[in-house]
Amino acid sequence: MDQMPKKNPILAATWGIRNSFRSILALLVAAIVVRAVYLTQNGAQFLEDLSSTMGGSKDSIHKCNLFSGQWVFDNHSYPLYKEKECTFMSDQLACEKFGRKDFGYRNWRWQPHQCDLPRFNATALLERLRNKRLMFVGDSLNRGQWVSMVCLLDSVILSGFKSMHSNGSLNTFKAHEYNASIEFYWAPLLVESNNDNPVSHRLPERVVRVQAIEKHARHWTDADILVFNSYLWWKRPKMNVLWGSFESSDGIYKDVEMLRVYEMALKTWSDWLEFHVNRNKTQLFFVSMSPTHQTAEEWGGSGENCYTETEPIIEEGYWGNGSEPKMMRLVEKVLDELNTRGLNVQMLNITQLSEYRKEGHPSIYRKQWEPLTNEQLSNPSSYADCIHWCLPGVPDVWNELLYAHIFHR
Repeated sequence: MDQMPKKNPILAATWGIRNSFRSILALLVAAIVVRAVYLTQNGAQFLEDLSSTMGGSKDSIHKCNLFSGQWVFDNHSYPLYKEKECTFMSDQLACEKFGRKDFGYRNWRWQPHQCDLPRFNATALLERLRNKRLMFVGDSLNRGQWVSMVCLLDSVILSGFKSMHSNGSLNTFKAHEYNASIEFYWAPLLVESNNDNPVSHRLPERVVRVQAIEKHARHWTDADILVFNSYLWWKRPKMNVLWGSFESSDGIYKDVEMLRVYEMALKTWSDWLEFHVNRNKTQLFFVSMSPTHQTAEEWGGSGENCYTETEPIIEEGYWGNGSEPKMMRLVEKVLDELNTRGLNVQMLNITQLSEYRKEGHPSIYRKQWEPLTNEQLSNPSSYADCIHWCLPGVPDVWNELLYAHIFHR
Protein backbone atom coordinates (compact mmCIF):
# COMPACT_ATOMS: atom_id res chain seq x y z
CA MET A 1 0.00 0.00 0.00
CA ASP A 2 1.32 3.51 -0.83
CA GLN A 3 2.54 5.55 2.09
CA MET A 4 1.83 9.29 2.19
CA PRO A 5 4.95 11.45 1.66
CA LYS A 6 5.84 13.10 4.96
CA LYS A 7 7.84 16.19 3.89
CA ASN A 8 6.78 17.42 0.45
CA PRO A 9 3.28 19.09 0.65
CA ILE A 10 2.78 18.95 -3.13
CA LEU A 11 3.49 15.22 -3.22
CA ALA A 12 1.23 14.78 -0.21
CA ALA A 13 -1.63 16.56 -2.00
CA THR A 14 -1.06 14.48 -5.14
CA TRP A 15 -1.12 11.33 -3.02
CA GLY A 16 -4.46 12.38 -1.52
CA ILE A 17 -6.06 13.09 -4.88
CA ARG A 18 -4.83 9.80 -6.31
CA ASN A 19 -6.21 7.77 -3.42
CA SER A 20 -9.52 9.63 -3.52
CA PHE A 21 -9.79 8.77 -7.21
CA ARG A 22 -9.07 5.12 -6.41
CA SER A 23 -11.83 5.13 -3.80
CA ILE A 24 -14.35 6.64 -6.22
CA LEU A 25 -13.36 4.14 -8.91
CA ALA A 26 -13.72 1.26 -6.46
CA LEU A 27 -17.20 2.47 -5.46
CA LEU A 28 -18.20 2.78 -9.12
CA VAL A 29 -17.04 -0.76 -9.93
CA ALA A 30 -18.85 -2.05 -6.85
CA ALA A 31 -22.06 -0.31 -7.92
CA ILE A 32 -21.89 -1.90 -11.37
CA VAL A 33 -21.37 -5.34 -9.87
CA VAL A 34 -24.22 -4.86 -7.38
CA ARG A 35 -26.52 -3.74 -10.24
CA ALA A 36 -25.61 -6.84 -12.24
CA VAL A 37 -26.27 -9.07 -9.23
CA TYR A 38 -29.60 -7.33 -8.60
CA LEU A 39 -30.78 -7.74 -12.18
CA THR A 40 -30.06 -11.46 -12.29
CA GLN A 41 -30.29 -12.30 -8.56
CA ASN A 42 -27.07 -14.26 -8.98
CA GLY A 43 -23.72 -12.70 -9.84
CA ALA A 44 -22.11 -15.88 -11.14
CA GLN A 45 -25.15 -16.57 -13.29
CA PHE A 46 -24.89 -13.04 -14.71
CA LEU A 47 -21.30 -13.61 -15.83
CA GLU A 48 -22.15 -17.01 -17.29
CA ASP A 49 -25.17 -15.63 -19.14
CA LEU A 50 -23.22 -12.65 -20.43
CA SER A 51 -20.47 -14.92 -21.74
CA SER A 52 -23.06 -17.12 -23.45
CA THR A 53 -24.89 -14.12 -24.92
CA MET A 54 -21.74 -12.58 -26.36
CA GLY A 55 -20.55 -15.87 -27.80
CA GLY A 56 -18.27 -17.22 -25.05
CA SER A 57 -16.82 -20.55 -26.10
CA LYS A 58 -19.78 -21.26 -28.38
CA ASP A 59 -18.28 -19.92 -31.59
CA SER A 60 -19.64 -23.00 -33.38
CA ILE A 61 -23.17 -21.59 -33.06
CA HIS A 62 -22.51 -19.50 -36.17
CA LYS A 63 -22.19 -22.67 -38.25
CA CYS A 64 -24.47 -24.95 -36.23
CA ASN A 65 -27.89 -26.11 -37.47
CA LEU A 66 -29.89 -25.01 -34.43
CA PHE A 67 -33.01 -26.81 -35.67
CA SER A 68 -31.49 -30.30 -35.80
CA GLY A 69 -31.32 -31.90 -32.38
CA GLN A 70 -33.26 -33.61 -29.64
CA TRP A 71 -35.33 -32.82 -26.57
CA VAL A 72 -33.59 -33.37 -23.22
CA PHE A 73 -35.51 -33.50 -19.95
CA ASP A 74 -34.07 -30.80 -17.69
CA ASN A 75 -35.79 -30.07 -14.38
CA HIS A 76 -32.85 -27.98 -13.19
CA SER A 77 -32.81 -25.11 -15.71
CA TYR A 78 -36.41 -25.34 -16.94
CA PRO A 79 -39.01 -23.94 -16.96
CA LEU A 80 -37.57 -20.48 -17.63
CA TYR A 81 -40.46 -18.84 -15.73
CA LYS A 82 -43.51 -19.91 -13.71
CA GLU A 83 -47.00 -19.78 -15.18
CA LYS A 84 -48.53 -18.22 -12.06
CA GLU A 85 -45.86 -15.52 -11.88
CA CYS A 86 -46.25 -14.28 -15.46
CA THR A 87 -48.27 -11.06 -15.14
CA PHE A 88 -49.76 -11.25 -18.63
CA MET A 89 -50.33 -15.00 -19.11
CA SER A 90 -53.10 -15.94 -21.56
CA ASP A 91 -55.98 -18.15 -20.41
CA GLN A 92 -55.73 -19.98 -23.73
CA LEU A 93 -52.24 -21.20 -22.77
CA ALA A 94 -52.36 -21.42 -18.95
CA CYS A 95 -52.71 -25.18 -18.64
CA GLU A 96 -51.98 -25.46 -14.91
CA LYS A 97 -54.59 -22.81 -14.12
CA PHE A 98 -57.23 -24.86 -15.93
CA GLY A 99 -56.48 -28.15 -14.24
CA ARG A 100 -53.50 -29.86 -15.84
CA LYS A 101 -51.73 -31.99 -13.21
CA ASP A 102 -48.76 -33.44 -15.13
CA PHE A 103 -46.05 -30.81 -15.48
CA GLY A 104 -43.32 -32.59 -17.40
CA TYR A 105 -44.12 -30.57 -20.53
CA ARG A 106 -42.40 -27.58 -18.86
CA ASN A 107 -39.01 -29.23 -18.41
CA TRP A 108 -37.88 -30.20 -21.89
CA ARG A 109 -34.82 -28.39 -23.27
CA TRP A 110 -33.97 -28.32 -26.97
CA GLN A 111 -30.43 -29.55 -27.58
CA PRO A 112 -28.97 -29.00 -31.08
CA HIS A 113 -26.65 -31.82 -32.17
CA GLN A 114 -23.56 -29.71 -32.87
CA CYS A 115 -23.71 -26.87 -30.35
CA ASP A 116 -25.58 -25.46 -27.36
CA LEU A 117 -28.26 -22.81 -27.54
CA PRO A 118 -27.11 -19.65 -25.77
CA ARG A 119 -28.81 -19.20 -22.43
CA PHE A 120 -31.77 -16.82 -22.65
CA ASN A 121 -30.84 -13.65 -20.79
CA ALA A 122 -33.85 -11.37 -20.40
CA THR A 123 -31.78 -8.38 -19.28
CA ALA A 124 -29.41 -8.68 -22.24
CA LEU A 125 -32.35 -8.84 -24.65
CA LEU A 126 -34.03 -5.82 -23.07
CA GLU A 127 -30.78 -3.90 -23.49
CA ARG A 128 -30.72 -4.92 -27.15
CA LEU A 129 -34.33 -3.73 -27.45
CA ARG A 130 -33.72 -0.40 -25.73
CA ASN A 131 -35.65 2.28 -27.69
CA LYS A 132 -36.78 -0.41 -30.16
CA ARG A 133 -39.86 -2.39 -31.23
CA LEU A 134 -39.98 -6.18 -31.47
CA MET A 135 -43.20 -7.14 -33.26
CA PHE A 136 -44.86 -10.51 -33.90
CA VAL A 137 -47.31 -10.52 -36.82
CA GLY A 138 -49.66 -13.36 -37.66
CA ASP A 139 -52.19 -15.72 -36.08
CA SER A 140 -52.87 -17.17 -32.64
CA LEU A 141 -49.73 -19.35 -32.77
CA ASN A 142 -47.61 -16.25 -33.27
CA ARG A 143 -49.61 -14.63 -30.48
CA GLY A 144 -48.63 -17.57 -28.29
CA GLN A 145 -44.96 -16.94 -29.10
CA TRP A 146 -45.48 -13.28 -28.22
CA VAL A 147 -47.06 -14.20 -24.85
CA SER A 148 -44.09 -16.50 -24.25
CA MET A 149 -41.66 -13.65 -24.97
CA VAL A 150 -43.58 -11.33 -22.64
CA CYS A 151 -43.40 -13.96 -19.87
CA LEU A 152 -39.67 -14.49 -20.47
CA LEU A 153 -39.02 -10.76 -20.01
CA ASP A 154 -41.65 -10.06 -17.35
CA SER A 155 -39.75 -11.41 -14.34
CA VAL A 156 -36.79 -9.00 -14.64
CA ILE A 157 -38.97 -5.87 -14.88
CA LEU A 158 -40.27 -4.29 -11.69
CA SER A 159 -44.07 -4.02 -11.47
CA GLY A 160 -44.19 -0.24 -11.87
CA PHE A 161 -42.04 -0.26 -14.99
CA LYS A 162 -44.17 -2.35 -17.38
CA SER A 163 -47.59 -2.14 -18.96
CA MET A 164 -49.89 -3.80 -21.49
CA HIS A 165 -52.11 -1.99 -23.95
CA SER A 166 -54.52 -3.33 -26.58
CA ASN A 167 -55.84 -1.32 -29.50
CA GLY A 168 -57.81 -3.45 -31.94
CA SER A 169 -55.43 -5.84 -33.66
CA LEU A 170 -52.35 -4.36 -31.97
CA ASN A 171 -51.26 -5.49 -28.51
CA THR A 172 -48.26 -3.79 -26.91
CA PHE A 173 -46.20 -4.82 -23.89
CA LYS A 174 -43.96 -1.96 -22.77
CA ALA A 175 -40.79 -2.16 -20.69
CA HIS A 176 -40.65 1.50 -19.64
CA GLU A 177 -37.12 1.58 -18.20
CA TYR A 178 -35.79 0.48 -21.59
CA ASN A 179 -38.41 2.24 -23.73
CA ALA A 180 -38.78 -1.18 -25.37
CA SER A 181 -42.00 -2.46 -26.99
CA ILE A 182 -42.81 -6.14 -27.53
CA GLU A 183 -45.89 -6.20 -29.74
CA PHE A 184 -48.32 -8.55 -31.44
CA TYR A 185 -50.40 -7.66 -34.46
CA TRP A 186 -53.30 -9.90 -35.49
CA ALA A 187 -53.12 -10.61 -39.25
CA PRO A 188 -53.72 -14.37 -39.66
CA LEU A 189 -53.44 -14.25 -43.47
CA LEU A 190 -50.98 -11.31 -43.62
CA VAL A 191 -53.06 -9.68 -46.37
CA GLU A 192 -56.55 -8.27 -45.79
CA SER A 193 -59.32 -10.79 -45.12
CA ASN A 194 -62.72 -11.12 -43.51
CA ASN A 195 -60.95 -12.74 -40.55
CA ASP A 196 -59.08 -9.61 -39.50
CA ASN A 197 -61.23 -8.81 -36.47
CA PRO A 198 -59.10 -9.92 -33.48
CA VAL A 199 -62.19 -11.17 -31.62
CA SER A 200 -64.98 -12.01 -34.13
CA HIS A 201 -63.09 -13.82 -36.88
CA ARG A 202 -64.51 -17.34 -37.04
CA LEU A 203 -66.66 -16.97 -40.13
CA PRO A 204 -68.02 -19.86 -42.22
CA GLU A 205 -66.42 -18.59 -45.45
CA ARG A 206 -62.85 -17.28 -45.71
CA VAL A 207 -62.33 -14.32 -48.07
CA VAL A 208 -58.96 -12.68 -48.85
CA ARG A 209 -57.81 -9.63 -50.79
CA VAL A 210 -54.46 -11.01 -51.96
CA GLN A 211 -53.15 -7.69 -53.25
CA ALA A 212 -54.14 -5.58 -50.22
CA ILE A 213 -51.76 -5.36 -47.25
CA GLU A 214 -51.24 -1.68 -46.40
CA LYS A 215 -54.11 -1.62 -43.88
CA HIS A 216 -52.06 -4.00 -41.73
CA ALA A 217 -48.53 -3.17 -42.81
CA ARG A 218 -48.68 0.49 -41.80
CA HIS A 219 -48.50 -0.76 -38.21
CA TRP A 220 -45.24 -2.62 -38.89
CA THR A 221 -43.29 0.05 -40.75
CA ASP A 222 -41.11 1.31 -37.90
CA ALA A 223 -40.49 -2.02 -36.12
CA ASP A 224 -36.86 -2.97 -35.53
CA ILE A 225 -37.42 -6.74 -35.38
CA LEU A 226 -40.35 -8.33 -37.25
CA VAL A 227 -41.40 -11.95 -36.71
CA PHE A 228 -44.06 -13.21 -39.14
CA ASN A 229 -46.07 -16.41 -39.46
CA SER A 230 -49.08 -17.40 -41.57
CA TYR A 231 -50.13 -21.02 -42.11
CA LEU A 232 -52.99 -22.21 -39.95
CA TRP A 233 -55.73 -20.08 -41.48
CA TRP A 234 -54.79 -21.18 -45.01
CA LYS A 235 -55.35 -24.89 -44.44
CA ARG A 236 -58.31 -25.59 -46.73
CA PRO A 237 -58.55 -26.74 -50.37
CA LYS A 238 -59.72 -23.40 -51.80
CA MET A 239 -59.91 -19.76 -50.80
CA ASN A 240 -62.44 -17.15 -51.86
CA VAL A 241 -60.51 -14.26 -53.44
CA LEU A 242 -62.03 -10.79 -53.58
CA TRP A 243 -61.00 -8.47 -56.40
CA GLY A 244 -62.28 -5.19 -55.04
CA SER A 245 -63.04 -3.78 -51.61
CA PHE A 246 -64.94 -5.16 -48.61
CA GLU A 247 -66.69 -1.78 -48.43
CA SER A 248 -67.87 -1.91 -52.05
CA SER A 249 -70.76 -3.93 -53.48
CA ASP A 250 -69.26 -4.35 -56.96
CA GLY A 251 -66.33 -6.61 -56.01
CA ILE A 252 -65.62 -9.84 -57.90
CA TYR A 253 -65.33 -13.08 -55.92
CA LYS A 254 -63.62 -16.20 -57.19
CA ASP A 255 -62.71 -19.55 -55.62
CA VAL A 256 -59.03 -20.28 -56.18
CA GLU A 257 -56.88 -23.26 -55.19
CA MET A 258 -55.32 -22.52 -51.82
CA LEU A 259 -51.62 -22.87 -52.71
CA ARG A 260 -52.03 -20.43 -55.58
CA VAL A 261 -53.71 -17.86 -53.33
CA TYR A 262 -51.06 -18.40 -50.65
CA GLU A 263 -48.33 -17.74 -53.20
CA MET A 264 -50.04 -14.52 -54.34
CA ALA A 265 -50.38 -13.32 -50.75
CA LEU A 266 -46.72 -14.03 -50.02
CA LYS A 267 -45.79 -12.10 -53.15
CA THR A 268 -47.77 -9.09 -51.91
CA TRP A 269 -46.10 -9.40 -48.51
CA SER A 270 -42.58 -9.73 -49.96
CA ASP A 271 -43.10 -6.77 -52.30
CA TRP A 272 -44.15 -4.64 -49.33
CA LEU A 273 -41.02 -5.66 -47.41
CA GLU A 274 -38.76 -4.88 -50.36
CA PHE A 275 -40.02 -1.33 -50.74
CA HIS A 276 -40.81 -0.34 -47.16
CA VAL A 277 -38.31 -2.02 -44.82
CA ASN A 278 -35.16 -0.20 -43.74
CA ARG A 279 -32.49 -2.80 -44.55
CA ASN A 280 -29.94 -1.13 -42.27
CA LYS A 281 -32.28 -1.23 -39.27
CA THR A 282 -34.81 -4.06 -39.36
CA GLN A 283 -34.22 -7.76 -38.65
CA LEU A 284 -36.78 -9.99 -40.36
CA PHE A 285 -37.93 -13.51 -39.46
CA PHE A 286 -40.55 -15.95 -40.70
CA VAL A 287 -41.60 -18.79 -38.38
CA SER A 288 -42.23 -22.11 -40.12
CA MET A 289 -45.43 -24.07 -39.59
CA SER A 290 -46.37 -25.14 -36.09
CA PRO A 291 -47.51 -28.79 -36.35
CA THR A 292 -50.75 -30.12 -34.91
CA HIS A 293 -51.29 -33.47 -33.22
CA GLN A 294 -54.87 -34.32 -34.15
CA THR A 295 -54.48 -38.01 -35.03
CA ALA A 296 -52.84 -40.31 -32.47
CA GLU A 297 -52.43 -43.17 -34.92
CA GLU A 298 -49.70 -41.13 -36.64
CA TRP A 299 -47.36 -41.76 -33.69
CA GLY A 300 -48.84 -45.10 -32.67
CA GLY A 301 -50.92 -43.67 -29.85
CA SER A 302 -53.91 -45.39 -28.29
CA GLY A 303 -56.12 -42.28 -28.09
CA GLU A 304 -57.76 -40.11 -30.71
CA ASN A 305 -55.42 -37.11 -30.57
CA CYS A 306 -53.12 -35.31 -28.10
CA TYR A 307 -55.59 -35.82 -25.24
CA THR A 308 -53.96 -37.80 -22.35
CA GLU A 309 -50.48 -37.55 -23.94
CA THR A 310 -47.77 -36.87 -21.34
CA GLU A 311 -44.49 -37.70 -23.14
CA PRO A 312 -42.83 -36.39 -26.32
CA ILE A 313 -42.21 -38.54 -29.39
CA ILE A 314 -38.72 -40.04 -29.06
CA GLU A 315 -38.25 -41.28 -32.64
CA GLU A 316 -35.75 -38.87 -34.21
CA GLY A 317 -36.84 -37.52 -37.56
CA TYR A 318 -40.54 -38.13 -36.83
CA TRP A 319 -42.79 -36.27 -39.24
CA GLY A 320 -46.57 -36.35 -38.87
CA ASN A 321 -49.37 -35.07 -41.06
CA GLY A 322 -49.99 -31.92 -39.04
CA SER A 323 -47.87 -29.73 -41.30
CA GLU A 324 -47.93 -28.80 -44.97
CA PRO A 325 -44.51 -29.18 -46.70
CA LYS A 326 -45.80 -27.62 -49.92
CA MET A 327 -46.68 -24.43 -48.07
CA MET A 328 -43.29 -24.28 -46.38
CA ARG A 329 -41.52 -24.79 -49.70
CA LEU A 330 -43.43 -21.82 -51.07
CA VAL A 331 -42.23 -19.69 -48.17
CA GLU A 332 -38.64 -20.84 -48.74
CA LYS A 333 -38.95 -19.92 -52.42
CA VAL A 334 -40.21 -16.41 -51.59
CA LEU A 335 -37.48 -15.88 -48.97
CA ASP A 336 -34.81 -17.00 -51.45
CA GLU A 337 -36.14 -14.49 -53.98
CA LEU A 338 -36.04 -11.74 -51.37
CA ASN A 339 -32.45 -12.67 -50.57
CA THR A 340 -31.44 -12.28 -54.23
CA ARG A 341 -32.97 -8.80 -54.09
CA GLY A 342 -30.83 -7.90 -51.10
CA LEU A 343 -33.38 -8.39 -48.30
CA ASN A 344 -32.57 -11.03 -45.69
CA VAL A 345 -35.54 -12.76 -44.02
CA GLN A 346 -34.37 -15.56 -41.73
CA MET A 347 -36.49 -18.69 -41.36
CA LEU A 348 -37.08 -19.99 -37.82
CA ASN A 349 -37.61 -23.63 -38.70
CA ILE A 350 -39.56 -24.80 -35.66
CA THR A 351 -41.63 -27.47 -37.45
CA GLN A 352 -39.51 -30.60 -36.97
CA LEU A 353 -38.58 -29.90 -33.35
CA SER A 354 -42.21 -29.15 -32.49
CA GLU A 355 -43.41 -32.36 -34.19
CA TYR A 356 -41.96 -34.37 -31.29
CA ARG A 357 -43.98 -32.50 -28.66
CA LYS A 358 -47.38 -34.18 -28.84
CA GLU A 359 -47.81 -33.67 -25.07
CA GLY A 360 -47.16 -29.93 -25.17
CA HIS A 361 -50.66 -28.80 -26.24
CA PRO A 362 -53.37 -27.45 -23.91
CA SER A 363 -55.66 -30.39 -24.74
CA ILE A 364 -58.70 -29.80 -22.49
CA TYR A 365 -56.77 -27.61 -20.03
CA ARG A 366 -57.60 -24.11 -21.25
CA LYS A 367 -60.40 -21.57 -21.05
CA GLN A 368 -63.39 -22.64 -23.13
CA TRP A 369 -64.81 -19.63 -24.92
CA GLU A 370 -68.20 -21.28 -25.38
CA PRO A 371 -70.07 -23.63 -23.00
CA LEU A 372 -69.35 -27.31 -23.62
CA THR A 373 -72.23 -29.61 -24.53
CA ASN A 374 -73.02 -32.79 -22.59
CA GLU A 375 -71.84 -34.77 -25.61
CA GLN A 376 -68.47 -33.01 -25.55
CA LEU A 377 -68.11 -33.45 -21.81
CA SER A 378 -68.65 -37.19 -22.23
CA ASN A 379 -65.84 -37.34 -24.81
CA PRO A 380 -63.03 -34.93 -23.79
CA SER A 381 -60.87 -35.68 -26.83
CA SER A 382 -63.61 -34.10 -28.98
CA TYR A 383 -62.76 -30.63 -27.66
CA ALA A 384 -59.03 -31.11 -26.96
CA ASP A 385 -56.88 -28.27 -28.32
CA CYS A 386 -54.03 -30.01 -30.15
CA ILE A 387 -53.00 -26.88 -32.08
CA HIS A 388 -51.84 -24.29 -29.53
CA TRP A 389 -49.18 -24.85 -26.85
CA CYS A 390 -49.08 -24.72 -23.05
CA LEU A 391 -46.88 -22.10 -21.40
CA PRO A 392 -44.25 -22.48 -20.13
CA GLY A 393 -43.46 -24.87 -22.95
CA VAL A 394 -42.62 -25.25 -26.64
CA PRO A 395 -42.97 -21.56 -27.69
CA ASP A 396 -40.29 -20.65 -25.13
CA VAL A 397 -37.85 -22.71 -27.21
CA TRP A 398 -38.98 -20.88 -30.36
CA ASN A 399 -38.01 -17.68 -28.56
CA GLU A 400 -34.67 -19.13 -27.47
CA LEU A 401 -33.99 -19.79 -31.15
CA LEU A 402 -35.10 -16.25 -32.02
CA TYR A 403 -32.80 -14.94 -29.28
CA ALA A 404 -29.88 -16.92 -30.70
CA HIS A 405 -30.49 -15.43 -34.15
CA ILE A 406 -30.83 -11.87 -32.84
CA PHE A 407 -27.48 -12.05 -31.06
CA HIS A 408 -25.47 -14.49 -33.17
CA ARG A 409 -26.84 -14.59 -36.73
